[in-house]
Amino acid sequence: MANTGEVEQVPIARAVLGEGAIWNSAVQRLQWVDIEGQRVFTYDPVTGENRACDVGQKVGTVVPRARGGLMLAVHEGFAALDPSSGRVEPWPRPPDHDPKLVRFNDGKCDPSGRFWAGTMALVKGPKPLGLLYRLDADGAMQVMLREVGTSNGIVWSPDRRTLYFIDTPLLRVDAFDYDDVTGAIANRRPAISIPPGIGRPDGSTLDAEGMLWIAMYDGWSVTRWNLRTGELLQTIRLPVAHVTSCAFGGPELDTLYITSARQYLSEEQLAAQPLAGCLFRTKPGTRGVPAFAFQG
Repeated sequence: MANTGEVEQVPIARAVLGEGAIWNSAVQRLQWVDIEGQRVFTYDPVTGENRACDVGQKVGTVVPRARGGLMLAVHEGFAALDPSSGRVEPWPRPPDHDPKLVRFNDGKCDPSGRFWAGTMALVKGPKPLGLLYRLDADGAMQVMLREVGTSNGIVWSPDRRTLYFIDTPLLRVDAFDYDDVTGAIANRRPAISIPPGIGRPDGSTLDAEGMLWIAMYDGWSVTRWNLRTGELLQTIRLPVAHVTSCAFGGPELDTLYITSARQYLSEEQLAAQPLAGCLFRTKPGTRGVPAFAFQG
């Protein structure tokens, strides 16, 4: 394992578009996805095995399910996955979701076990086509935000009163008042503005000190931010440009796992970035917080 601040490649197969990293405490495994490869991975850091499930369509993110198994946000909507058998169970299509125009991207579960996931456009339009959905434990689905460019990086504050959300093209992290009882959000305002030249904000995760870690697409790095002040606190460099998501894992939640992508890189760029698409890990000197599981 890398020393504090040092990054090492996890020696497993590369992804085309790695994303959605999350530590599943119930099974002590890292789950992550290859969106373009249509696969969900389960990585065991003890044995080194990285088991793949082909889900038959693009898969934006994965979350643990309290009753066992996993929940997915796939191209056409939500689905349940039994990783032991590979069986995928599609759920009813979300309202206003058109898979010809958009696909699902990032998402996570809130402290009460609702699954939030958003979409991104596949075609250009006069306004952003993406939506942010909330899937409740009883199966009800609600549109929580409209006109989203690329839905990414959703987390909740330790006091469960604020939701933080990244719409990547806006180059910022927005905060919302969040009601953990009802799942309602309100009062959108900027929390972090990303300065030019350091990449675009992609997936994110919270640490035990309440600081936000953001994967910087086209930024060759993961960054740590103070959500109260908007200050950039730390940058960890990687040997790849397209850094896509991050999640704390391991028994002590002190290992930061980082996904990456090789999609859209030219042959020349791939030659200069031979590790593009790999999974990485580092010990940044802080711990994460446990991920919430879907309660439905």
